[in-house]
Amino acid sequence: MNAIMEIFPQLARGLVITVSVLLASAAFAYLMAFIAGLSRLSSNIFLRKFTGVYVEIFRGTSLIVQLFWLYYAIPMLFDIRLGSNWWIGVIAIGLNYGAYLSEVVRGSILSVAKGQTEAATALNMSRFQRMRLIIFPQAIRMMLPEFGNYTIQMLKGTSLVSLIGLNDILYYGDIIRSSSLSQAPVVYLLVLVFYFILALPLIWLTRKGESISKKGVAS
Repeated sequence: MNAIMEIFPQLARGLVITVSVLLASAAFAYLMAFIAGLSRLSSNIFLRKFTGVYVEIFRGTSLIVQLFWLYYAIPMLFDIRLGSNWWIGVIAIGLNYGAYLSEVVRGSILSVAKGQTEAATALNMSRFQRMRLIIFPQAIRMMLPEFGNYTIQMLKGTSLVSLIGLNDILYYGDIIRSSSLSQAPVVYLLVLVFYFILALPLIWLTRKGESISKKGVAS
């Protein structure tokens, strides 16, 4: 118990970094998801191909490799610094999960019954009106559960930012463990507890999203 009381406040020092990286990378991932998802439905072939390349690269390679590319390789090869370590972590996580979520956006829009689009066309609605008034409201409901699941995945992905020197929860856990190997089981048990507690509201929101997604979607 004494060990727990000593370790807990030290790990808590990393909460600000973990939560801030999660919130910023989630916002960036959502933005990229809608941009890429809608672009892949565009009639412009260049836009479709370009976003297709982005999606396949970031879905097909490891997040940790992408993080190291942004942190080490790009500055060395092109002399381009993408900002502080915090921004590099946010950009890497956002681009990675944005690629996955873009497929959720695209798939949800395509899942809306074509008959509704045809009916909207018959009512002389423009493409923008069809998307805004008919397709998008239904697609958003279908996206909610997957957005929740991927946000939980992003929370777990934030632990990788410790590898580029950000002082998150895992960073402090590794420092405590390196100074006292005998405390390693307690340290990593508490790290698990921290991430689980942070995930609880996201789990609740995901379940709410699942219930919302079952309502009001015409087939």
